Amino acid sequence: MIFSLKNKVAVVTGGGSGIGKAVAECFATQGATVCIIELSESAATETVKAIQQKGGKATAHVANVTNQHDMQEAFKKIEEQHSSVDILVNSAGIANVAKLETTSEADFEKIFQVNVKGTYNAMFAAIPFMKKQQRGVILNLASIASSVGLSDRFSYSMSKGAVVGMTLSVAKDYIKEGIRCNCISPARVHTPFVDGFIKANYPGKESEMFEKLSKTQPIGRMAKPEEIAYLALYLCSDEASFVTGCDYPIDGGFIRLNS
Repeated sequence: MIFSLKNKVAVVTGGGSGIGKAVAECFATQGATVCIIELSESAATETVKAIQQKGGKATAHVANVTNQHDMQEAFKKIEEQHSSVDILVNSAGIANVAKLETTSEADFEKIFQVNVKGTYNAMFAAIPFMKKQQRGVILNLASIASSVGLSDRFSYSMSKGAVVGMTLSVAKDYIKEGIRCNCISPARVHTPFVDGFIKANYPGKESEMFEKLSKTQPIGRMAKPEEIAYLALYLCSDEASFVTGCDYPIDGGFIRLNS
């Protein structure tokens, strides 16, 4: 089977919802044992149940990505249970809507802690196991916000730019240990977060705003989480063994075709 992940152990942070959940379910379908790291135990368990109902293998691990000790303990347990850590997908993340002067220090710090430090902590915990194996794949979730200027996305853009920088650094530093590292930069993806954001900020105009946000992408719609997962599957599979140190936009033409 092409893009098979059979006999591989894949760790997905933020696997309880949105893109992370789609990645976890996709990887399980392709044969991976998927380990969900989530702050919410109920969200992690829900994804695990969905995978198991389809005959897949998955386990739930409650940890806070902003806490380095939490992450190290989670990876230690995963390695003890499954004997390897083959793939890490860093999908845990949050957003903030504000420009520089309306971004509070508290909001800036929260974005940094989850999106930047969280990605660092997960890689920091995973790398020792991958070095010991002399193999491994890391995939980070960045954003088109790291490549273009988006209105009212100051701290979010900062965090995703950092993700791209960390990705390139890790790819360079660990290539001799057989570890590949790439990142994906989606444009808008239709997730529960988007629905919640529209409902909270545009009550009574949900349909109108959804349509407006969808049309900001040249292709005329938002991505489905599954479409992001398919690119993640390729990059984490053995078929992509020659690919490292790259950022892949998946944006419906947003970066190149918007004018």
